[in-house]
Amino acid sequence: MKRRVLSALFCLFTVTCLSFAADLKPRKAGPNDKCPVCGMFVAKYPDFAAQVQFRDGSTVHFDGAKDMFTYYLNLSRYAPGKKPADITAVFVTSYYDVKMVDGRTAFYVQGSDVNGPMGRELIPFGRESEARGFLRDHRGKSIIRFRDVTPAVLRLLD
Repeated sequence: MKRRVLSALFCLFTVTCLSFAADLKPRKAGPNDKCPVCGMFVAKYPDFAAQVQFRDGSTVHFDGAKDMFTYYLNLSRYAPGKKPADITAVFVTSYYDVKMVDGRTAFYVQGSDVNGPMGRELIPFGRESEARGFLRDHRGKSIIRFRDVTPAVLRLLD
């Protein structure tokens, strides 16, 4: 009996987690959505858009990965009361196919000759092979991952 109850609870937990994960899809920025870091209207820059989704259902839109990371690394300033644990998803726009991809697993090229809406930018890619080709073609300095982006990396872009 105990084993059946545990098995049923495990199945319920798994189904709940899978259905929650399926809901994690990028949301389109509306005409009034402003980047909280720079104040630009995000919908004007869909080729560079990024977003952070929170457990409470809210979504914050950005005009580029650089501003998204500025926000993410300084939540206490931009979203008082929210913590990294409250974030359910991060999306960035992959440069070549212009589709939103998981920002936590994306590859970012820094130091290239391609600028975003706010100047020098971290250019995201869903696949490492695309990032490597872009790095070579656009004189990028390196490919980094989400966990490698620090305030020091962002200062190099300003």
